[in-house]
This record gives sequence, C-alpha cells and structure tokens, in this order.
Amino acid sequence: MNKVYLLLGGNTGNRMAFMETARKQVEARCGRIVKTSSVYETAAWGKTDQPAFLNQVIAVHTRLYALELLTTVLGIEKEMGRVREEKYAPRIIDIDILFFNNEVIHEPGLQVPHPEIQNRRFVLEPMTEIAPRKQHPVLEKTMSQLLNRCTDPLEVKKHFP
Repeated sequence: MNKVYLLLGGNTGNRMAFMETARKQVEARCGRIVKTSSVYETAAWGKTDQPAFLNQVIAVHTRLYALELLTTVLGIEKEMGRVREEKYAPRIIDIDILFFNNEVIHEPGLQVPHPEIQNRRFVLEPMTEIAPRKQHPVLEKTMSQLLNRCTDPLEVKKHFP
C-alpha cells in the first residue's frame, strides 16, 4: 500500500463543491482518504490577477503506482472540466501529487516530491497541519521546519464557509 499526499485546489465556480467532488473521485478511483487538512484560502500564486484559491491536502492510501496515480488524477481534473491552456491560469480543480511514499521520482510530467513544496505557504500550512513531522526526502527537513523557513509572503488562512 502506498501513502501519498495530494494537494487539491481551485479558484473558479463553487470552489467548495468542486473540492468535495474531487475528494469523492479520489476516494472512488485512487484509494482511501486517511487524513484531510482544513481548507485554506490564499491569493493566487504566480498569476495574481485572479480570484483567491481554496486548497486542501489529503493523505491517501492507494494501490496505484505513481504514474497510474498521475493518469488517474489528471483524468479526474479533465472530467470535472479542467482545461489546461496557460500556466497559473484560473482553474476549477487542480490535483497535485506532493509526496508518493518517500520516493524521489523524475519522470516526464511527474516530479515527486513536488518541486515547489518548500516555496509555497499554501502547501506547507495544510501539510504541516496533518503531517508536521513528514520529512521531505530530498531537503531532509520536516514540513514544520520548511514552513518556518518559507519566505512566501502570501497570507494563508483557514476557510470557514
């Protein structure tokens, strides 16, 4: 059984409903969700002239291999209406693989751990909430340590609908 951490996010339409749909699809097609962070809201990162994002980290136990998981989550995004036209564009849903066990994977279209974890407060806040002692297999720092060192200035706050 593989333990993975996924980041769910989106900033268009009914953000909470889309995240709920994504969680249900992940559970139905990828594996059992064993832990969920709170939902966090933050300004858009990268391309700032767009609505704020909601983000959540989920821990999943899956029998899928990393590339199978990637194909599956990309399929979920597409079925939910995600269109990839431009980097950092507004989106209905985004499902990123943050960690896959403690593996380091460099495949076309898949870099695990996600290469920007340490630079994004909107990832580190929910990761630290559910797995503060999870160690980054490349940087050899825990999520708490990475959050304490993160220089991302964007405010990340818990979302209460």
